[in-house]
Amino acid sequence: MIREAFSELTKAIQAGTFVYTGEIEPLKTTSLEETLETAKILKGHVIAANITDNPTAFAYMNALIPSYFIQKEIGLEAVYQVTVRDRNRLAITADLLAASALGIKNVLALSGDHTTVGDDPGTKPVYDLDSTALVDLLRKMVDDGTDIKGNKIDQPPKFNFGIAGNPNADPLDPEILKIERKIELGADFIQTQAVYDIDLMKEFVKQVSRLKVPVIVGIAPFKSRGMMDWMVKNVPGIVVPEDIQKSLLAAREKSKQAFLDENLKIFGDLIKEIRNTPNVSGLHIMTIGFEWIVPKLIEKANQ
Repeated sequence: MIREAFSELTKAIQAGTFVYTGEIEPLKTTSLEETLETAKILKGHVIAANITDNPTAFAYMNALIPSYFIQKEIGLEAVYQVTVRDRNRLAITADLLAASALGIKNVLALSGDHTTVGDDPGTKPVYDLDSTALVDLLRKMVDDGTDIKGNKIDQPPKFNFGIAGNPNADPLDPEILKIERKIELGADFIQTQAVYDIDLMKEFVKQVSRLKVPVIVGIAPFKSRGMMDWMVKNVPGIVVPEDIQKSLLAAREKSKQAFLDENLKIFGDLIKEIRNTPNVSGLHIMTIGFEWIVPKLIEKANQ
């Protein structure tokens, strides 16, 4: 079933436009200043920006508040991320009702990285729902006008909602089966985790193409050597080929600028490959802390 397009992101995808999305990470702060400045940088270059929900299990500002203000004050559409790690089904349902009331049109349903990788590893995870059940909740809210138990919702929400996919999964088959189940339940699109190996990306897209659902491929350039080392060691599901690591390390030996220039070259070429891959609907660029590189990457890829 192709759901009605409620969001600008989904309208563009359904129109056949190759879309670019970005990502904004609210921090451990009560200030929205940096978040809104980041949205200003991305506006005009991406059609929407994901607002992360306690990424890598760090306790940051609730994603709903910046999602609202980014749309209201900056005019950039938000993709409201929701993980099942931190809240039970009552809290998630309540948050989704609030999101709709605030004009949010996109939701990304996620499991969330386990709390043991976060800044308070002793935190007890919730997982009252899993990410598949969250997709089912979203479908029932949007299509049936009920909560997960069938209780009626007055003026139900109108969301387009997506799921995450991991092209780096090894083995890949179980990942594809999980994705297939979520698509059967009604997910509108797939956004992938960061992928650095073009062959892994192409195989993933080939495997999911039979599901006839838009795929937005994720990439995450490296702001610094420290960021690269941290992601390789600590972020679940990330695989960075040795040749990319060596190339960036060699550039960093020269200078910080050489490191950033090498990022532009490597990821500009990667974007070109992704754009030329059949059945890819868009690109999700994750550049936490150096969003200024996004327009440069898109320009590089279009040369």
